[in-house]
This record gives sequence, structure tokens and C-alpha cells, in this order.
Amino acid sequence: MRRRTEILVLLICLVIVTTSFASTVTYDHRAIVIDGKRRVLISGSIHYPRSTPEMWPDLIQKSKDGGLDVIETYVFWNLHEPVRNQYNFEGRNDLVKFVKLVAEAGLYVHLRIGPYVCAEWNYGGFPLWLHFIPGIKFRTDNEPFKAEMQRFTAKIVEMMKQEKLYASQGGPIILSQIENEYGNIDSAYGAAAKPYIKWAAGMAISLDTGVPWVMCQQSDAPDPIINTCNGFYCDQFTPNSNKKPKMWTENWSGWFLSFGGTVPYRPVEDLAFAVARFFQRGGTFQNYYMYHGGTNFDRTPGGPFIATSYDYDAPIDEYGQVRQPKWGHLRDVHKAIKLCEEALIATDPKISSLGPNLEAAVYKTGSGGCSAFLANIDTKSYATVNFNGNSYHLPAWSVSILPDCKNVVLNTAKVNSMSVIPSFMHESLNTNADSTDSIGSGWSWINEPIGISKASAFNKLGLLEQINTTADKSDYLWYSLSMNIKGDEPFLQDGSQTVLHVESLGHGLHAFINGKLAGSRTGNSDNAKVKVDIPITVVPGKNTIDLLSLTVGLQNYGAFFDLSGAGITGPVKLNGLSNGSSIDLSSQQWTYQVGLKGEDSGLPSGSSSEWVSQPALPKNQPLIWYKTNFDAPTGNDPVALDFMGMGKGEAWINGQSIGRYWPAYIASNSGCTDSCDYRGPYSANKCRKNCGKPSQQLYHVPRSWLKPSGNILVLFEEMGGDPTQLAFATRKMGSLCSHVSDSHPLPMDMWGLDSKTRRASNPTLSLSCPSPNQVISAIKFASFGTPLGTCGSFSHGRCSSAKAHSIVQKVCVGSTSCSIDVSTRTLGDPCKGVKKSLAVEVSCA
Repeated sequence: MRRRTEILVLLICLVIVTTSFASTVTYDHRAIVIDGKRRVLISGSIHYPRSTPEMWPDLIQKSKDGGLDVIETYVFWNLHEPVRNQYNFEGRNDLVKFVKLVAEAGLYVHLRIGPYVCAEWNYGGFPLWLHFIPGIKFRTDNEPFKAEMQRFTAKIVEMMKQEKLYASQGGPIILSQIENEYGNIDSAYGAAAKPYIKWAAGMAISLDTGVPWVMCQQSDAPDPIINTCNGFYCDQFTPNSNKKPKMWTENWSGWFLSFGGTVPYRPVEDLAFAVARFFQRGGTFQNYYMYHGGTNFDRTPGGPFIATSYDYDAPIDEYGQVRQPKWGHLRDVHKAIKLCEEALIATDPKISSLGPNLEAAVYKTGSGGCSAFLANIDTKSYATVNFNGNSYHLPAWSVSILPDCKNVVLNTAKVNSMSVIPSFMHESLNTNADSTDSIGSGWSWINEPIGISKASAFNKLGLLEQINTTADKSDYLWYSLSMNIKGDEPFLQDGSQTVLHVESLGHGLHAFINGKLAGSRTGNSDNAKVKVDIPITVVPGKNTIDLLSLTVGLQNYGAFFDLSGAGITGPVKLNGLSNGSSIDLSSQQWTYQVGLKGEDSGLPSGSSSEWVSQPALPKNQPLIWYKTNFDAPTGNDPVALDFMGMGKGEAWINGQSIGRYWPAYIASNSGCTDSCDYRGPYSANKCRKNCGKPSQQLYHVPRSWLKPSGNILVLFEEMGGDPTQLAFATRKMGSLCSHVSDSHPLPMDMWGLDSKTRRASNPTLSLSCPSPNQVISAIKFASFGTPLGTCGSFSHGRCSSAKAHSIVQKVCVGSTSCSIDVSTRTLGDPCKGVKKSLAVEVSCA
């Protein structure tokens, strides 16, 4: 009896333990409410399949250290259900593991189930088999689609419930999202759009997660769904009910990269301005899209033409390293906003004008607390304003945050965080060639057959659309035609010359005539279609036309995006050069082959017995598979492969695809600037770099995919290249910099000091080596006065303290970190009456 009593007591204790951490999550007009308390929440997007499970804990911890409360992620239907009713939640697809790791770090989760995700992800996240369900129409009031959408959404919800991951069960998930940016395109779906959204909302609520649901960019989101904002700025957004909080689900921290495009970036001063303006004008939940962008491994990017890198200029870069000063300055912004939290959640802001383009917002608590935001939204002019009897200097396009309505803790335009210039150290794949397992010790190859080579090939009259034919099992579809040409054909009157005219929906094609490459053409991210005229040589008698059509990721956005076609739909013609005669080949009987023979033969694993290494390595030829063995670069620094010298294709390391590579696609020579003025509204094309260079040259190789030795690299080269030029590039830290003026606010950690101490303190320049086993080894530049330039290109201005360099050297060299007062008392006064600043660049070793 005593034993039974003990067991009963133990069970009661277990029930208490497992339920005591359950949270109640609701909302009101001001904020998300957790356990009865309104919360100001800072969130950031990390997409679990765009990094590796080995990277997740560090990414999550760096997010927490950067001031995040919430991690936001989509759920990727086509990864989890690649075949109908066959699921994959392993490896990078282990959603449950990712959510649990976020919980272990003490952060919340916003689970954006969708299941349409956009996200520059192949087919918007929908599995291709969905397209082939009879009678289906995507994202509208269509019963087959709704049945499949509900089935998958319910499966994800049930999986989360089984693992007790909703906050109502004691888990970290405080929000879920249904649909995604439908309001941007719902007008195209006509009268069926509104009942579809009403159904989606009702379906989501019926799943009884115990946490609120949101719809982004959906102004008519039915109650109790919260409609939210996506964009570069959301300070002017208002939810569709005064009972709902103002939420920003996507603050675009940069922009995505396309093959053929220049590299976009967003200045941190503008991003910080957007964040502060949102909270100034009543927002209480803000999410960075992306906080870590990551990598589009395999064939996951959409677009078409989305690059393999999904870095997004995010606060944590593609390789998992913090991007400075973006990460550090935003961390300070978050700290400043959290100092205002009690006032922010207490009431709506009282907004008043301080002059043209000048604005104050004041929040007051019932107990006398007060926080204020002062904004200068002018794009050019510095302003001095009077607020509560005090004078404040506001740079153009900036917000000052005053947690006590008196003292400025931060101005968004004044970056007090250090900058880091990353560098890549190259290591040739051809070193140590004497060892059989050494890096690049030898290449072997297999030629991919030109034209039809598989037994699964089939004949069909006319030209077939590619996606319906391949079901996206491969990027490639062969169109092959054999024809007999008489010597007296009219279009051969100029001899044997004619022109092959081909029109394609995209995204590219290679034309082979009698086994020889005759010409190629690709579309671009603005227009995927291809129209090409290729001069060709034919011979009397039998001729073979082999057209290799290729896709570069499927459409992921827009109304009816799922109906966007690809491939050669014609016409295909032979045009004469002299008399205008032509032959239309479009309706002939073509032979089709889905994919490459090498794909079916398992060549990406490198294990085939067909590899050859004699006689000479073929270079700069199309359609070749290459393989080599290599040792991993030493150390723990992030690793990339430099593909300069190659054309276009896909690469695998130890059987895992690092994605498509395309260094031969060179970006435009125009549209880039040496420096981008953060002032004024940002757009995706405002700040660009890398003009006239490959859109992407370096491709991330996760460290966890590498063994110390005996690694296998396999390439499929589509256009032609030289694999011996490949090199590893390990990511290092080049320089640390900081540039702080004597008018900067004090460091954030000084806010809690008494007013007398704060008044006696000065702005501080701080530097810290990124690794605890590193020290500052050299001072590359130091100037106090009016220094010019940016990190990596500082120069002395009209005045400069003669002793600044020696002071910085004495304080910093040999230390892991150092701090220096930015004041004339410390550094001397080289030019009296002039506003001064301290600029420093150092290296760590």
C-alpha cells in the first residue's frame, strides 16, 4: 500500500511539473500577451533547412545574444512530403529538433506553417505532386487543394502537439501562421479569394493550438486571426481591428541574390531606423527576415534564377558568423527598446510634431514612467529639436530613443559597434598531389552523353512543356529530333548553312547539332524566356538536333505562379539564309529524355565504377562529370569552394549537394556604388555591389559534411570549365574597426549608472577579437580628429591627434578586447572647437 501511495505521489508530481510551465498566449490591441503580461518581442527568421543541425545551436545562441526573444521559421512542405504520404523529418529537415533547440536556449518560436511559403524557395514550398492532382487549383476556393492543405497543416500541428511544443503545452511555440502574403495577389483570384481566406482561417483555428494565428499582408484576415505587415518599413501599418496588436512579420534585413544579379545590401543605420520607427509608432512585435539567411543547398532555390547563397545581408551571415556592425548595432537597438518596454506596453503613443519632418512619440506608464522616441525623417538635413525643455541633435533619417524621456540611450544613425572585414584564405585543390587521398590529388571524369541515352526515353508529337514532363525530378529535359535533309533543299542554297530558331519558356538551353555544341542561351531573373537564332551547319542525309532544356529553380511568387511553364514550347524552325524559306519542326515527332544518365547512375555519390582518369583531363567542354578526393582544410573556420574557372552545374561533397554553381554568370557593370547613403527610403535596388563580377563565386561547404581526409567532390559541369582551378576558401577575420564620435551616446551598459557618473563619462570606442584565444596584434590605423573613410580605407582628415596611435597601441595590443574614452582628455585636442571622432582599425591573431 505504501509503495502504491509513493507511486501515486510521484505521478501527481510529474503532472504538476509537466503542466506548470504551460503558458497562456493571447493578445490585445497593444501586444502579444503571455501569462497575462503584454510583451515587446524581437524576433528573427532562421530557416532550419538552410543551415545544418550542427550549426543550429550556435545560430540560436548568437540570436539570443543579439537580443532576440523569438525565432521565426517557415515549414517547407516539399521537403517534408516529397512524395505524397511519404515524409522526411531527418537531418536538415528535423523540424522538431530545431524547435526544441530554440526552447533549450530559452527563446520562443513563431511557426509559419503556410503551407505556401514563397521564401525564394522552389515552387513556393509546394511539392510538385500537388500539381498533378485532378481538378486542383492552388490557393483558391478549390476542394482538392483545400483538402491537401488541411491534411499537411494538421499533420504539422499534430506533430508539434505530440512533442508538447505549443506554449499551451509548456513548449516554445507562441504563434503560428496560415497562408502567406495572399493579400498581395488575391484580387487575381476574383470572388473565390474571400471564401478561401475565410476557410483557411477557420481551418487553422479548428486545429486548437492554444496560441494565436496570424496572416501576413492580409488586410481582411477574419477574426481572431491577426493581420500583420511585411516590408522594408511598417511604421505606418495599422491592423484591421483595434483589438489586434501591430505586428511586423518580415522586416527585410537585406535582399536575395539572383544569378546574373549584383549583390544587394542594406545599411544598418537604415534598418535600425525602420525598427525604431515601428516601435515609436505603436508596434510591439518585430521580426527580421532574415536574421540568418543561410544556403540554398541542393535544388531548393526558386525564383527562377535564385542563387545558392541566401545570405540576405542578415545580421548572422551565410557561414554562421555575426556580421558587424549590423549584428552589434541592432543588439544595442534591442537593448534600448527593452529599456522602454514597461512604457511601451502600458499605453498607446502620444505623437506630436516637433517641426517639418520631426516627430516625438511619448509613452507613459500609470506609475509615472516615461519613454520617448524622437525622429528626424528628413532625408538630408540634420536637426536640433527642443523636447521637454532640453535640446537634442538628430541626424537625418534617424531616431533617438529616450527610455526616461530625458537621456538619449541610442541614436539609430550613430553606430557604436565595431565593424569586421571578413577575408577568405585560399588553398588550392592541387596541393599535396603526391598523396592518393590528398587535396585534389587527381581528377577522374565521365562524359554525359549528348542526346538520348536512357531506356526510359519516349516519343511524342510536338513540343512538350518541361515541368509537366519532368515533374521537377531534374533540371534537365532533352528534346531530340532526327531528320533527313536532301542536298537540294531550298534553305541549303547557300551551301550547308542554315539558322536554328528556338523559342523557350525558359530557363535556358544548349543546342547540339550532330553531337556538337552549336549555341546556348539563358534567360534571367527578370525574363526567364529564351528566344535564340543559332547559325548551324547541317549535312545532306541524316542530321540530329539535340536540345538540352534546363530550369534554374521554379517560380515561387505571384498569382497562379504554379502555372508558370518552362521548356521549349516553340516554335522550333530551320530558317534559310538567302530566300527566307524555313521548315517548322515544332509538330514533328520528338524524342524526350527526363534528366541525365549520370543522375540515374548515381554519379553524385562518386561511387560508380565508370570513372576514368586517362588519357588527359578534358577541360572547357560541356556535359562532363568530374570527381576528385581531398582532405578537409585544417582548423574550424567556415569553408567555401571557389568555383572560378568553372561554368555552370551542381556540386556534391560526400554525396550531399552544396547546390547549383554558376560563376560564369557575370553581373551587370552598372548600378553599384562605393558607399550607399542610408538616408532615405530603401529599396531592393538602392544599395548594390559586385558589379562586373560573378554573382556568386564562393559556395558554402558545411564543416559537418567534411571528414579529415578521404572526402569526395563530384561536379556536373554543364557549360564547360577547368576543375583544376577550384580552390578552398576558409573564412577568416581580416580587420576589426570602430569609428565613434565625441557626440555618440554612452555605451548601452552604462545606462544603469547613476546620473552623476554618466555625466562624467564619455563615449567609448570598444574592440573585441571574435575568438577568445585571439588577441589584438597590430594597430593598422588610429586617428582622433576628423578621420575620413570607412573600415579598410580610413585616412587622416584635416586634423589628427599626434598621440592617438600610440595611446591605442598601448591600451589594445596584446589584449583580447579594449576600450578607449573618446575625449580630448584622453587623446588630446588637435583642433579646438571642432567636433571630433576616433577611428581605429586593428588585426587579431
